[in-house]
Amino acid sequence: MLFRDRKDAASKLAEALDQYRGQHPLVLAIPRGAVPMAKIIAKALDGEVDVVLVRKLRAPGNPEFAIGAVDETGWTYLGDYAEHVAGSSQYIEAEKEMQLKVMRERRASYTPVRPPLDPAGRIVIVVDDGLATGSTMIAALHALRAKSPQKLICAVPVAPPDTLDKVEPYADEVVCLSAPAMFYAVGQFYQSFPQVSDEEVIALLAAD
Repeated sequence: MLFRDRKDAASKLAEALDQYRGQHPLVLAIPRGAVPMAKIIAKALDGEVDVVLVRKLRAPGNPEFAIGAVDETGWTYLGDYAEHVAGSSQYIEAEKEMQLKVMRERRASYTPVRPPLDPAGRIVIVVDDGLATGSTMIAALHALRAKSPQKLICAVPVAPPDTLDKVEPYADEVVCLSAPAMFYAVGQFYQSFPQVSDEEVIALLAAD
């Protein structure tokens, strides 16, 4: 399955999530790419939109490759290959601290006038524009599970089958539109896949 852009992917995901329309779901985006998608999905389902802040831990010399991820509390998920790729626990700890700093800065700029929306007792749909290793989604789902949602759903347009296997234990439901065996990067499944800026995220979250 090839998506025109994030808007196309979000529209298709909204259709797949239609059973939650009218249940006032909380649609949480993993920034930055998923924020415009979550906005579209929340509108289609008559829900609310917010962000869940997690950051991937980047491999040395290869920042696009995740060796794990960290949430706002500092809880860390590591792939079983993390120590081997990172080379040392000191590298992992330094990378974790760097990403926690980024999250503190993003929280201050993304939702400066209010705290994050409370997921307790709600249907929570966590959206990303695609999964590669699944590290950031796992960290997001773990963080949200601790806040007692009624139901926790992972919703993505595309992910490799082995990644979905890793993510499934952390969610009550996984909605994925395409799970191709030949998977190299999320961007290969989009005709248009531009970066989303912090300024775009701030504007989307501020808009009604």
